[in-house]
Amino acid sequence: MTQTMIETSVDPARLVTLSSTGAQLSPIVAGTWRMAAWGLNVDERLRWIEQCLELGITSFDHADLYGDYTVEELFGEALAVQPSLRQRMQIVTKCGIKLVSARRPGHAIKSYDTSAQHVNTCVDASLRALRSEHIDLLLIHRPDSLMDPQELADTFQRLRSAGKVLHFGVSNHSPSQLAMLHRRMPLATNQIELSPLQLQALDDGTLDQCVDLGLRPMIWSALAGGRLFTDSDARSLRVRSQLESLGQRYGASLLTMAYAWILRHPSRPIPITGSRRPQALRDAVAALRLRLSAEDWYSVLEASAGRPVP
Repeated sequence: MTQTMIETSVDPARLVTLSSTGAQLSPIVAGTWRMAAWGLNVDERLRWIEQCLELGITSFDHADLYGDYTVEELFGEALAVQPSLRQRMQIVTKCGIKLVSARRPGHAIKSYDTSAQHVNTCVDASLRALRSEHIDLLLIHRPDSLMDPQELADTFQRLRSAGKVLHFGVSNHSPSQLAMLHRRMPLATNQIELSPLQLQALDDGTLDQCVDLGLRPMIWSALAGGRLFTDSDARSLRVRSQLESLGQRYGASLLTMAYAWILRHPSRPIPITGSRRPQALRDAVAALRLRLSAEDWYSVLEASAGRPVP
């Protein structure tokens, strides 16, 4: 360990509280978006779940539409082999996007739907696919321009009373969109995109709102969809070089440093890792034991912007 590395007291096996709602997740979340593309058989899927749990990654992020509406079912099939694992995990899923799919013949065009009928239908379908009696955290996947916030809040309350969903949040919502619903029903989180190559949430008030309301954001595409490792444009090269330089001083991998950069924000983000590789999972968890100095954090921001901060 180098002198630059700063140990924290974060225990990767310990749940963290997202907000005053009491919702809890592991500090790193396993993303299932690409599970269908992994081509794993049921035993291999079960082993991946077990590997996550062994690392203290006990929360799993889903959406009804992942893998053309197949991933929840793939996960549920694996869980059915060893159903006792359900007691050791938290399941997050999302709904509200209607994709045109042979598996959803009623969807005529891509659209958004937060009506009571659609949300209830999606929750029941997710529960069946996941082979679970409840969803720990349900998120509205994208903003719906036709959302009736009071109707949606009432729908949430009924789902909670029925024991189908324990907590609620949103994903990809602007500060005003979140606030409109949050005033009617306390939300647990806003799942947003953030990486050293995607800085919008730092500038548009999204992360400021999370700090102000005490909502820990969930972070998707923390590695910019892999572009941090593969792209050869000037911006990606600058960021990669800076993260690698910091990694040499902190004694950590490029992947770990990218997660550590996200974790440094005072909103206390919860990153989602979308990898099936055990080493990538371990590198993500390793970031919980790092705390970048403010200057090191800003050095990555400067590399991304291509200029010093104003």
